[in-house]
Amino acid sequence: MFDLTFRPMTRADLPMFRRWLDQPHMGGWWGDSGTEARLVEQDMDKGVVDMRVVEHDGDPFAFIQDYNAHAFGAPHYKGFDKDARAIDTFLGDPAYLGQGYGAGYIAARVADLRRSYPVILTDPDPANTRAIAAYRRAGFTPGPVAPCEDGSPVQVMTYH
Repeated sequence: MFDLTFRPMTRADLPMFRRWLDQPHMGGWWGDSGTEARLVEQDMDKGVVDMRVVEHDGDPFAFIQDYNAHAFGAPHYKGFDKDARAIDTFLGDPAYLGQGYGAGYIAARVADLRRSYPVILTDPDPANTRAIAAYRRAGFTPGPVAPCEDGSPVQVMTYH
């Protein structure tokens, strides 16, 4: 549907990452941009998380990362296959909102991941209806709302 590429995120992308997190449409779904950028930079050094910048015709507009669903002790992923992969993502450039890009890039990335992993999981905030709708359009099925590591509720969603 869209001409998309998923290139590895680098430290040079961190200022753009922070700008995206500061956009009004982010609505507090992620932490403050400085904290999130520090966490991402720390994860870059560990090699546990595969972080990608999503581009359309060379124009970066979104962030997506994936990792073993059990790597960080997420209680809401307990019971899933040991090789299950979890994703986190956001569409950062507001010019791409409301045009199907969110569901499009999620579906494209998940299709690639499914070649190597039995199940893909995600865990948006239950109040983040825009994210849940995009995940559903990309093929995810909602499961239970469950507490995450800090006790906050998350909407567990599965792509088989």
